[in-house]
Amino acid sequence: MNLKDAVVIITGGGTGVGAACAQVLAKHGARIIINYNKSQTGALETAKQCKKLGGDAITIQGNVVFDDDCKKIAVEAIEQWGRIDGLINNAGITKFAAPGDLEALSANDFIDLYSTNVVGSYQMIRACADHLKTSRGSVVNISSIAGIKAIGSSTAYIASKAALNAMTVALARALAPEIRINAVCPGLVDTDWHSKRFSENEYKSFLKNYEKTVPLKSVATPEDIADSVIWLLSSARLVTGETILVDAGLHLGKAM
Repeated sequence: MNLKDAVVIITGGGTGVGAACAQVLAKHGARIIINYNKSQTGALETAKQCKKLGGDAITIQGNVVFDDDCKKIAVEAIEQWGRIDGLINNAGITKFAAPGDLEALSANDFIDLYSTNVVGSYQMIRACADHLKTSRGSVVNISSIAGIKAIGSSTAYIASKAALNAMTVALARALAPEIRINAVCPGLVDTDWHSKRFSENEYKSFLKNYEKTVPLKSVATPEDIADSVIWLLSSARLVTGETILVDAGLHLGKAM
C-alpha cells in the first residue's frame, strides 16, 4: 500500500498507540480518520499534529461497541475521501484484577471487555470490508502479549485478547486474497494505561522492574508499536494472519 493519500481509519486514535500511528501515517501523507469515544481533546490535538506533519485528518466520535457507530465511522471516511485503504483497530479497555481473586470480575466485566476488544474490532472490519476489498486494503488489530502468554491486567482482558488473536487468523483466512489482517501484540507500553494506576515514583519503579525482566531491557514507546503497525499495514505484502510480538522479548522468558 502506498501511504501517500491512503485513507486509514484508527479507532481509539486520540491517544497513546493510536495517536502515534496517526502521526507516522501523516508523515507519509496519509489521510486519517481518528475515531474516539471519550478522548475528544486528544483526538483534536492528534488531528492538528497530523496536518502539521503533512497528512490530513478528521475526527469522529463513536463507540465501537455499537454497530451503528462502526458503520457511521466507515461512512464518514467514504463521504470525506471516497475510499478506505486501511483499518487499525486500536480501541481497547481493561479492568485491573488479580487473577487469583475470582470475586474481582463479574460476568458483565467479561462482556464489557469482549464488547470493545473483540466485537468492536469485528464490527469495524465488517463495516469497512467492502471498501477494503475494493482497495485490496489491510487491517491491523492492536492486541497484547496478554493473549499469547496469559499474563496481564485481568483474566477477562487476557481472554479478550486471546479471542482477538484467534479472530485475526480466522478473518485473515476468510477475507483473503483481497484483505490482509494481522495483529500486533505489545508488551508493556509507556502510556497512561498503566501510569494512572500508580504514583510517579511507583510508576518509575514499575518500568524499571519490567526493563530488568525482558531480554532487550527496554519498555516500548507508542512510536515503537506504531512502527510495527505501519509496516504490517503498508509494506508486508505477503504477511497475513500473523500475531507480531513487540514485547522486548518478554515472551522468551529468562535464560536458564
